[in-house]
Amino acid sequence: MRSNAPGVEGHARTLRGWQLALLRFAVTLDNADRLAVMAIAREADRLGAGHGDKPDFSFFWRTSAGLCAAILQPDASNAAALRQYLARIEDARLRRAFAAAIEAGEPKVSSNGNSLKHNGGLWRGLSPRANERLQGLRWM
Repeated sequence: MRSNAPGVEGHARTLRGWQLALLRFAVTLDNADRLAVMAIAREADRLGAGHGDKPDFSFFWRTSAGLCAAILQPDASNAAALRQYLARIEDARLRRAFAAAIEAGEPKVSSNGNSLKHNGGLWRGLSPRANERLQGLRWM
């Protein structure tokens, strides 16, 4: 028997739709796309209010309004809000697309604290002149 109440999958779809709508707005800067973001935000807030939260739950609406304003008028204070939102996007492809849309670098995430440039001595012991010989070769 199926329930009509939205489950976790429904919430995940709404969140994904909201993120995609924000991406679309960041690309187009069209007012119709901004209105779509706000409509999805209202829906997400309505779903959140159904779980015992206060009836005037407005997290997504307030966040959407701030992000849309930050996208339209990028400055130092707005860039911080955009970077914070960017860091919260779990899907790497969506995160990269949004970073490109707002012309920001993807946030650096370190899972184990090791530097990405640490090569464990991979090139240790090789002659620095070996590269010169390779560069002198001509490939046809």
